[in-house]
Amino acid sequence: MQIEAGFTIAYDCPRPTPMLLTLKVHPTRRADFLTTELLTFSPFVETWDYNDGFGNVCTRLTAPAGRLTISTAFEIYDSGLPDVVPHDAAQHNIRDLPDDTLVYVLGSRYCETDLLSDIAWQLFDGTQPGWPRVQAILDFVHNHIHFDYQQADKTRSAYGAYLQKVGVCRDFTHLAVTLCRCMNIPARYCTGYLGDIGVPLSAAPMDFSAWFEVYLGGHWYTADARHNTPRIGRILMATGRDATDVALSTQFGPSILSQFAVVTEEAGANGRVSGRT
Repeated sequence: MQIEAGFTIAYDCPRPTPMLLTLKVHPTRRADFLTTELLTFSPFVETWDYNDGFGNVCTRLTAPAGRLTISTAFEIYDSGLPDVVPHDAAQHNIRDLPDDTLVYVLGSRYCETDLLSDIAWQLFDGTQPGWPRVQAILDFVHNHIHFDYQQADKTRSAYGAYLQKVGVCRDFTHLAVTLCRCMNIPARYCTGYLGDIGVPLSAAPMDFSAWFEVYLGGHWYTADARHNTPRIGRILMATGRDATDVALSTQFGPSILSQFAVVTEEAGANGRVSGRT
């Protein structure tokens, strides 16, 4: 399968403003590119990339005063297969977890394990460890939170989502990640492209998508509490402890998001089928 993806984002800054972007596809997908992924900036600005501590590609720059438009468009190969559902994947004992997974069983800014630990054990102590426990958490979060794009709140945490029972894909992910961590399952937050490929078109506004990965049976597996069903065509951009680590942009000064458009399309023999993330 061939997927065409990209975005156009613009910021208005009252003065020169340093920025940190996490807008490039994750290095694990580099071999799948069919065209070059190149961020373009209007007006031109000097940029440089580095890999952060989670392995994500980050871009540094200083936005000039006025409007800065950032865009990209690329083609990428995808297997066309849905997410793997590892029904028999076993849960590791804490003592057996690899050292680099331990950070993903700890609390973080938006994933308050201290506030949700007792709740998690009350809800899931009786479930079978491993993927069945992860699936129980996915089912709970999927049914507990009402998706409402109009009530998106960038300051809402996992505990806030649990109490308010409303949110967007970010909130579904934060709550599910936190509940997994409370049950000693390493879970890391993911962001990327996810179009409506193989499913009916959504009426929701175009956006990037959030999901997560769990470490079971020696591997990381995709999990998605928002959709709670295997999906086709995910394009991973970044992973981290929570949304803080994978923020699309971090501005070190005032700015206004003035334009935001994301596209993910399957290119097929009969033309393109539009997708929404």
